[in-house]
Amino acid sequence: IFDEDTEREADFLEDARERYALSRGRRVLEPACGSGRLVKAMAERGYRVTGTDRSPEMLAYADERVRAAGLKARLVQANMQDPAPKGPYDLAHCLVSTFKYLLRETDARAHLQSVADALAPGGIYCLGFHLSKYDGSLSDEESWKQTRAGVQVECSIDSSAPNRKARTEEVTCRLRVREGRRRLETVTHWKFRTYNAAQFRSLLAKVPELELVATHDFLYEIEECMPFDDALFDALLILRKRR
Repeated sequence: IFDEDTEREADFLEDARERYALSRGRRVLEPACGSGRLVKAMAERGYRVTGTDRSPEMLAYADERVRAAGLKARLVQANMQDPAPKGPYDLAHCLVSTFKYLLRETDARAHLQSVADALAPGGIYCLGFHLSKYDGSLSDEESWKQTRAGVQVECSIDSSAPNRKARTEEVTCRLRVREGRRRLETVTHWKFRTYNAAQFRSLLAKVPELELVATHDFLYEIEECMPFDDALFDALLILRKRR
């Protein structure tokens, strides 16, 4: 479903490293690397990649994907709030709201601190997530459809209106898979932690090693910077470790 954005995301990560990182190495950390699509993409571009994920099944899939391409990467089972594998790294990234799976403030802070500790001085963390609107907006729905090798996958994600007091929003994902006469449908429910711009700034202030140096969005256009405020929905933040 999300593979069509992989090369565009990898292009952006390379451009961001060139533009914002003060450390010049090519060592990359991806917390919550999942199926390894960006692990593979960055390894193909000559980066030394380390990916972490809590799921051994995801890591096994990522390892198979990387090996099948004749590439190498370090893959480690870990939660996002755990200390990162030994670095240092010049670039870290976690895109499309995975960060919001951390429902407790202590875990979100621990995650940012673990990345800060792992970065080289002047290294950057590209962190992407949706900002929440507490203005009474209705629920939101996004959907995608892709076909490859005779398999069609439809994905729809429904998000409830955010609960400002609880700092959560309910999310439902439906996957419909078709392959010839075969049909499969799964439904998954989870919660995200919510952030507006002020709430994230407050969290970031608790990890003083990191500073916000630029804001982009999920169009991944390196020339297009924007203010980090509540007018933004898809926030892609460039956090740099202070020297």
